[in-house]
Amino acid sequence: MQKFLTAILALVLMNIASASHANDSEAETSLGGLVLKQSKHISMDSEDLYISAKQVRVKYRFTNTSNKDVTTLISFPLPTLPESDDGDWLYQGSPDFDTLKFETKINGKSAPLIRMTRAMIGTRDVTKRVEAAGWPVNWLNNYEFSGQFDKMTVKARQRFIDEGLIRRIENYDHQWIPAWKIARHITRSQVFPAGKTITVEHSYQPLIGGSVGGTLLKPVRKGFPEGIAHYRKQYCVDDYFLRGFDRRAAAKGDQGAMYGETWIGYILSSGANWKGPIKDFRLVIDKGSTKNLVSFCMDGVKKIAPTQFEVRKKNFTPTKDLNILIVQWHNIDA
Repeated sequence: MQKFLTAILALVLMNIASASHANDSEAETSLGGLVLKQSKHISMDSEDLYISAKQVRVKYRFTNTSNKDVTTLISFPLPTLPESDDGDWLYQGSPDFDTLKFETKINGKSAPLIRMTRAMIGTRDVTKRVEAAGWPVNWLNNYEFSGQFDKMTVKARQRFIDEGLIRRIENYDHQWIPAWKIARHITRSQVFPAGKTITVEHSYQPLIGGSVGGTLLKPVRKGFPEGIAHYRKQYCVDDYFLRGFDRRAAAKGDQGAMYGETWIGYILSSGANWKGPIKDFRLVIDKGSTKNLVSFCMDGVKKIAPTQFEVRKKNFTPTKDLNILIVQWHNIDA
């Protein structure tokens, strides 16, 4: 068992240069709040946000401050895929947005939603061109489709290169892949009655990321200070957190190195798109088990239950997004 753990620690030390890129890790996909097509009349009176590794729930109260009904488009944007232009996403897999179990309620009643998928090159919408060519907008993991560009003659391929529809990528089975990114939106048209307040709720299953072992281990922190510096910035990991981590790892003995990390991202900055600040903001983060550790960047944190932590703010204008780290240990028999 000891040799096994030593080997794992050696691998961690070699591969931890970027935790999100390691073979034993999976990057999280940050989702977030509703985005309003700009209206100077709609204010957010309150936002009550609950985040755990299993579910995200948020309840808003909006008021139309004008004397006329306002009908506007509300969108829940999903990250464009692939998320980067390099080849790292090829080895991390693609998030399955169909697993979100996204649900919206208006004043307590389920609301119909429209799901749209667009092909985007920068700000250029090429969906019609892609569909006219008989190509799939969602091309990720469709290796047979991507492979056709390599099989084309140079002359035939050049036409698509000139249009900017395909691009070259290094260190991949195919040299040429589609250049467009896949943008998905969950939208609806919403009526805000004049001078009235409505409640909007939505819930979904977050697309979490994580890693087995790594940067938080004391030998790794000493050998790779850049790694823990990233955790301090990304998740506000502090010395108090690290002392608690070291105590729990030591209590596990040989299995102390066999811990797991869960990463949850939430796009909080979209709350700044409404009229004025969020008048009453409440955040609850649930770490899932009393045996787990949690760290995130937010001041005024208060423990309200064995696994739950609360932040409350008045007239809050979010300027940064939220990144949450949950640490748990796995029991492995010797």
